[in-house]
Amino acid sequence: MAEMATYQAAAYYFPNYHRDKRNDVWHGTGWTEWELVKRAEPKFPGHQQPKVPLWGYEDEADPAVMARKIGAAADHGLTAFIFDWYWYEDGPFLQRALDEGFLHAPNNDRLKFAIMWANHDWVDIHPAQRSRPFNTQAAGQISEKGFAKAADHMIQNYFSHPSYWRVNEGLYVSFYEIHSLIRGLGGTQETARILQEFRERVRAAGLGELHINVVVWGLQILPTEQGITNIDEVLEQLGLDSISSYVWIHHQPLEQFPETDYAAIREKSLLDYEKFTAAYKLPYYPNVTMGWDSSPRTVQSETFEDLGYPYMATLGGNTPGEFKLALEGVKQFLDRGMTKPPIFTINAWNEWTEGSYLEPDMINGMAYLEAIRDVFGSKPEEGE
Repeated sequence: MAEMATYQAAAYYFPNYHRDKRNDVWHGTGWTEWELVKRAEPKFPGHQQPKVPLWGYEDEADPAVMARKIGAAADHGLTAFIFDWYWYEDGPFLQRALDEGFLHAPNNDRLKFAIMWANHDWVDIHPAQRSRPFNTQAAGQISEKGFAKAADHMIQNYFSHPSYWRVNEGLYVSFYEIHSLIRGLGGTQETARILQEFRERVRAAGLGELHINVVVWGLQILPTEQGITNIDEVLEQLGLDSISSYVWIHHQPLEQFPETDYAAIREKSLLDYEKFTAAYKLPYYPNVTMGWDSSPRTVQSETFEDLGYPYMATLGGNTPGEFKLALEGVKQFLDRGMTKPPIFTINAWNEWTEGSYLEPDMINGMAYLEAIRDVFGSKPEEGE
């Protein structure tokens, strides 16, 4: 078994499995995305739906529920949860999993946490009709005033916590859509100024340095995602610290509908690691993706055709064994010393309605988590 001394594995965490007041308005009182998980149906022969969580349809804002997640993640070698973090011009969304669940869990000293500001438009795809375009329910672009309020919340509520994840001694903060950030803040120069002021405010609070990361991709998946053509130049102007990927399919198209072979996409994605490391000046943290199946976000009575997200191809054959091969591949890449520190991200801890989750289900149990432990070792208890 490999030593866990150097590798850092951070799983993205999607927090739509607790009650939120916006969802109460949009979907009805008490709605969570578990409703889509429960209603999912097979869309083609051999398609395995619905996915049934081994732990049940739990409320992630409950500290006891989150404590079990933390324990399982730490026991199987994960370093951190990177919470998909939503803050719009009028304030927060989907933050109770972190603010009430993780931060009040009695064992949160066993796992680090960080935030990825998921600053994309929130659109009505829960579930999605076949007709386009989708209605925007909350706009991802944010003003300088809105950014300052969000930054204050981070400084006051997260950055001083002893479990906040630091990379190269800097507090890790990631942005999902760099183009949305730039447009909302008024251009590249203004964004660079505001990010620098963010760093200065963190220093003034006695919290040290920030490590600012952005997600990059070549393919747009969500309906409102956009790319930047001169990305390396923009990243340099913004004074960022690193880049990462969120999911394999941001770089590799799923060309076979309704199902593309997981192993084929894995092999292409493993080649991407060196490609992206060479293409960008900033350090690149590679991603391992557990699977992909966004069909639970479609209207289940509608015909399932290749229309674009979420009516799109799935990844098939993503068994725990195939996932383990992906982990072995990223380990081999990290062992070459091209990524320092040797960090990688995993999609995802709990993207149940996109078919990418490490949490145990009724078919595979803990097998995906066990694959991480087998390749990278387990994290010791405090004091061991």
